[in-house]
Order: sequence, then C-alpha cells, then structure tokens
Amino acid sequence: MFATLSDRLTSTFKNLRTKGRLSEADIDATVREIRRALLDADVAVPVVRSFTGAVRERALSAEVSGALNPAQQVVKIVNEELVAILGGQNRPLAMAKRPPTVILLAGLQGAGKTTLAGKLALHLKNEGHTPLLVAADLQRPNAVTQLQVVGDRAGVPVFAPHPGNQGSDDYLPAGADPVSVARQGLKTARTRQHDVLIVDTAGRLGVDAELMAQASDIRDAVDPDEILFVIDAMIGQDAVATAQAFADGVGFTGVVLSKLDGDARGGAALSVASVTGRPILFASTGEKLTDFEVFHPDRMASRILDMGDVLTLIEQAERTFDAEQAEKMAGKLASGQDFTLEDFLVQMQQLRKMGPLKNMFGMLPGMGQMREALDNFDEREVDRIEAIIRSMTPGERQNPKIINGSRRARIARGSGTTPTDINQLVERFDNAQKVMRQMAKGGGMPGMPGMGNLPGMGGKKSRGRTVAPAKKVKGKSGNPAKRAAQERAAADRSVAAPTAPAGSAFGLGQQQPQQQDVDPTSLQLPGGLDRFLGR
Repeated sequence: MFATLSDRLTSTFKNLRTKGRLSEADIDATVREIRRALLDADVAVPVVRSFTGAVRERALSAEVSGALNPAQQVVKIVNEELVAILGGQNRPLAMAKRPPTVILLAGLQGAGKTTLAGKLALHLKNEGHTPLLVAADLQRPNAVTQLQVVGDRAGVPVFAPHPGNQGSDDYLPAGADPVSVARQGLKTARTRQHDVLIVDTAGRLGVDAELMAQASDIRDAVDPDEILFVIDAMIGQDAVATAQAFADGVGFTGVVLSKLDGDARGGAALSVASVTGRPILFASTGEKLTDFEVFHPDRMASRILDMGDVLTLIEQAERTFDAEQAEKMAGKLASGQDFTLEDFLVQMQQLRKMGPLKNMFGMLPGMGQMREALDNFDEREVDRIEAIIRSMTPGERQNPKIINGSRRARIARGSGTTPTDINQLVERFDNAQKVMRQMAKGGGMPGMPGMGNLPGMGGKKSRGRTVAPAKKVKGKSGNPAKRAAQERAAADRSVAAPTAPAGSAFGLGQQQPQQQDVDPTSLQLPGGLDRFLGR
C-alpha cells in the first residue's frame, strides 16, 4: 500500500545523510520533497500542509542544529509526526461494563463491512469473547447469506431472522425491517449470554439521506458502545469527504481500514484519522479471515519509513507457532540430534500459517531496498520444496546423504521437479543443518567468537597472521675464510642462548645460573658518565 510513499521518503533521507550539517536550504528542500511525496500518495491537502509545517518548524529548531547527527534527527521528527497524524497511540475497543458490548459497523457499499464483521468476530473470539453477528443488511443481494457463510467459517453464530434481498437489484424487500432485526439481535445476545454483539448494516454506492436515516435508527435502537466506520483504504481523497459525512450524519467512534493490502497509494490511511479526529482501531490486510490486525500508528509509521515492524511479526509468530512443537524442537537440538528434512517440513508449514512470505519479509527493517526481489519472489517455490520432501521416504528425510542418482530421479518424478531441483534443495539443507549443529553446540549463530566461521570468513585473505614468518636461512658461503667466520658466529650464538630443557616453554623451565657478585668499579661506562655517578 505505502510502497511508493516509502520509496520517495527513503530516497529523500538518503540524500540528507550525506551532509554533516544541515542548512535552512537543505531543510526546505527536504520538506518540499516530503510534501510532493504525500500529495502523490493522495493525502488530503490540509493534512499535508499541517504535517510539513510541523516538520519544518521542528527541523529548524535547536532540536536538529544541536544534534550529533542532524539527518537522523530529521528522520526521527518525520516519524513522530507520522505517528501523530495516524492517531498517536493505539486505542483498544471500549467494552461495556455490563455485557453485551454492541459494535455497529457502518460505511459505503463495497467497503468490505460483511467480511470485516467476520474478521472482527474471529479476532474477538480468539481473545476469549463470545460474539454474535447480526445480519441487518437486508437490501444488498445475498448479504445475509454472505454473512452466514463468513460466520460459519469463523465459528461464530449469526442471528438472521429475515433472509433479506434474494434478487439481483439493490432494494429493501417488503416486510423487512433492519431496525427490528437489530433490536431482536440485542435481546438474543442477552438471552444467550453473548458478551459482544456485532451488527452489520447496509451500505450505499453514495452517501444519501436514506442510508443516514436507517443507520441512525439502528444506532438509536441498540445504543452501541462502538460505531466503527469501515472505509476502503484504496479510495484516496474521497475517503476524507465520506468520513466527514458519516461523522456528521451518524457519528462514529473509530475507523477500520479495509483492503490495506491493495496497491493504491494509501492516502486515506494518512488522512482520515487526522481530519475526523477518530482513531484507526483495526486494519484488514488480506482476503482471509485471519488477515486482520490491530492498527498501531507507531508501527505503521515505521513501515512507511522502511524501519520495519518487528513487533507485529513477533505477535503473528506467537499466535501461529505451536509452543509445544517449538519446545520439542529445541530439546531435540539440545540433546545433540540432527535437524532433519522432516523437521524442516514442519517448520516451513508453521511459517506458511503466518501468511504470505512477502508480507513477513516486508516487515523486516530495510527490506524496501529489496522490494523488486520481493515482488519477483514466487510463493509456489515453497510448494515445490514441500512436494520434494513429501516425495522422499522417511529414511531419506532423516539422512539425505543416501539419495543417489536413482533415488533422485524417483523423487523428481514424484514431485514434478527435476534432479537439479533435488540437488539444490539437498545442498541448501546441508548448509542449514551445519548452522543448526553449530548453534546447538555454541548457543549462537556461526561466525561469533568460538562458534566457527560463516562462509567467506575462512579464506586465505581473512586468516590473520599471529606469528611472524621465520627468516630464510642463507646457505654457507663458498669462501673458506667466510665460512669459518659463519661457523664461529653460530657457535657463539649457541653458547649465548642455551636451549631450554625438555618440557619447558619459552625457556622458563631451565635452571637459572647462580649469580655472582660484581664489583661496580670494574664496570666500563660510556665516556662522560662518570661525573653523574660522583666518580
């Protein structure tokens, strides 16, 4: 969503980092580039004006001029201002003191309210709540059926006393009363002791009086604790006008962004919270019911500035990975057992549950510089690896070294790949196995002190010399007189430096000769030194 904006801001800051001291002209040029990037991203003009004004004012203050690294200080200011226009701090749902907590969903048609109702219900269910969905959208064709399907997939009950519109045109059937359905749903939630009630209302292709009147009547009937305005993050500048119209006509307490995984420029997300003064509570990031996350302004600002979002990545891993399986794997490695292809398959399946690998890699800091490689990454490569491993026998998974030519051909036929693919997988796995062995022995990654070397660290160029090379001994001279002088010099050296006895180190084990008393007056001193000694 924010790829273009992120690239523009990153390139702007990269030019800024080459300067040790920032002048007013440098700051004006940087603010100008930021303004262009935000306008290109479809951010509302009033938001851009206030944002760049705040950045420029802070960048010209002593906060930057006195900083050790002014460029990094400007990046910090931009990050803080981005967090501010995205809503500041995350606000959790306001839960009622006496259940059920009533949540009313409102928005335009096509914004994704029905699907988001199921995502929100699944999210609350995973947190220990018992939600109930109410199908109060009776005029969009098959809206009630869609909510029932979504609720069934989420494992959440749906209250739908009226089938709604079963035709192809958008109209309210005779005898259908959305307000009565919402009121009955609230009574049912109290009777069945559901602690959360989620009401799905009808949308329109445009903001009109009939929609506002119907939404207001439903609001008055159920007295919701939260009114969530569901907005399509891809509609750009129109998001601000639509949100303002709903705020004036119905009123809402929070915003939910849908379709945040799209390829639009993302101006709605950067505008709606600042213009309406209502916080963004949740974001829908995909088509699956699990592609739903709590919106954190600080983490989103970090993503935009290519600083990554490691906290969200960790939270997804905690929700997805099996703690018992992870503990079992750690115990296996600690006991000295080898990491096998069977273990690799299990870990890969756990990783796939977290979602597309592109999204996970995109949460790592600095991955914006590798966006082209991420875009070209084929998710089907993981499927091919899984097919190769599943085509192996249990013995081959435990010990890939037994895979010979005939076995390789059989695995290739069974997985629909080539023998070259089998060789590449076995080679990569062999390297990974060595890394796991080193980690099990030393408790860390290779390349650290005492933990072996990473590839490229053990070559001749990287091997430091600790002992000076011995000098080359010249051969004896052919001149008899000169050869005799060399032999006498060698004999004198052997007498002056006796060899250390066996078992000694550096001559420390040898017996020291007994010292004899020496007459100081017999010492021969350099000329002129006698007067300093009083002689």
